[in-house]
Amino acid sequence: MSSVPPLVTLHVWRVPRRAVGQAFLRMAIDPRRLRRLPGVSFAKLLGTGTGTGFGPGDADLTRFAAVVVWDSDSGDQELGAAGAAWDRVAAGRARVTLTPIMSRGKWSRRLPFGDGAHRPGRTDGMVLALTRARLRPSKALTFWRAVPPVARELVAAPGLLGRFGIGEAPVGWQGTVSVWRSAADLTAFAYRQPEHRAVIARTPVARWYAEDLFARFAVRDISGDKAVLGWREGEQ
Repeated sequence: MSSVPPLVTLHVWRVPRRAVGQAFLRMAIDPRRLRRLPGVSFAKLLGTGTGTGFGPGDADLTRFAAVVVWDSDSGDQELGAAGAAWDRVAAGRARVTLTPIMSRGKWSRRLPFGDGAHRPGRTDGMVLALTRARLRPSKALTFWRAVPPVARELVAAPGLLGRFGIGEAPVGWQGTVSVWRSAADLTAFAYRQPEHRAVIARTPVARWYAEDLFARFAVRDISGDKAVLGWREGEQ
């Protein structure tokens, strides 16, 4: 029987350039504080990328994110002193509340969002996709060369509402967050877009990843400034 966390929250902060040094300090201090919060079973504090390219050159040093998994759907799911410190540094912030639909793969040798296809893969509303990979150092250059066509196609994909890159360090990133108008739009891009299908087919042969994860969530709520999420202009 699948073990499914009842609630996942994604927190994203935009910091002014003058506060980037303070944000780096928070990146060093707060990961352990987040993991120790009552009710938290998994937490990652992440650097981000623009979402328009891949590799270290895509790093966005003015935006940071946290992915937090909660044991219970009760309570306020606040980030305590760590969250308050980020709010003081930030010029903009957003929070996305999520319910896991499915998850494949591991993150830091764990199954943070459940142990497989644990819910029906359909939802009537917005969905969020999270990809994350730990690249093999010897394969990183070939990976970065292979995926720019996918990034270009993602920006123009029908139904895409917002996107940005993520990484477990302020510089560089190894994954993506994308928000879609519907599960059908996400599926159309993931399995019917030629460039993306080509990368999927190449992955087992190229062996780019030492560890990887793909997860899909139903979006329960978005609060704050959607622009922080890389939201498309004109989208509601």
